[in-house]
Amino acid sequence: MTEASGPAGDLVTLSGVSVAYQARTRWSLPSRHPRSNTLAIEAVNLGVADGALIGVVGPSGSGKTTVLRVLTGALRPTAGVARRRPDLRVGYVPQMEVVDWNFPVSVTDVALMGRRPAHRWPWTTGAEREAAADVLDQLGLTGLEDRHISDLSGGQQQRVFVARALLQDVDLLVLDEPTAGVDVRTRHDLLHRLADLNRTRGVAIVLSTHDLNGMAAHLPHVVCVNRTIVAEGPPDTVLVPDVLEQTFGAPMDVLRHSGLPVVVDRHRPGSGLDHHVPGHHHDRNHTAGERNQR
Repeated sequence: MTEASGPAGDLVTLSGVSVAYQARTRWSLPSRHPRSNTLAIEAVNLGVADGALIGVVGPSGSGKTTVLRVLTGALRPTAGVARRRPDLRVGYVPQMEVVDWNFPVSVTDVALMGRRPAHRWPWTTGAEREAAADVLDQLGLTGLEDRHISDLSGGQQQRVFVARALLQDVDLLVLDEPTAGVDVRTRHDLLHRLADLNRTRGVAIVLSTHDLNGMAAHLPHVVCVNRTIVAEGPPDTVLVPDVLEQTFGAPMDVLRHSGLPVVVDRHRPGSGLDHHVPGHHHDRNHTAGERNQR
């Protein structure tokens, strides 16, 4: 169920939200084999305040993307209530963009797709071009405006898609795994720039990520998801061994570096968690391979 508005100050509020998907085997027929419901998320309670900056973490298949899609309004709850502020404007950046890399489109062209009504394509106003240049500069893309988007690295491409979403003048920006497939330095740079956009533009940002340590360094609020909300709050109170084991199903150690929590998978150092310690650059940089993320 979706209602028009939530509590004062909240852009979106999820109250007891569950989402079930209908699933059946590959060879079953709907008329002879009734489909069963599989819960993706269950009894989720979450509020996104105006100007919030939130990171959502959890293992693969835990329901992170489902939570994000309910926040955007793209997915309706099976049970519970999703309340949104009237006239809420939401921008969404998926993990994977479907792009025709042969289409002759520049970085600025892609960014301006967030501003142009379809009936005015491809004409733009001076104010729109100025707004695009400002956002691209804040995302570190100055000097690349006229480049074909396929010439950019994966991390740069992701920032172009963020610019496109922001140019819709959104109140809430939702990003699904924006740090996936890029090297550690690029992940920290993107999270830093998103935090800067949140601070300077006042746009609320909710993103999902597997980068626990990058998130702890840049985001003030963490939500741990494993079908339901396991815990939420500041990184210091949420990124603790008990909560992490309940969320990821594996024991983890939490160290301290420069006052920040640093999460280490106790038994599986190659499990995919980022062990990079902010401020230490002993890891190898794989920027040249970023483009292979897509």
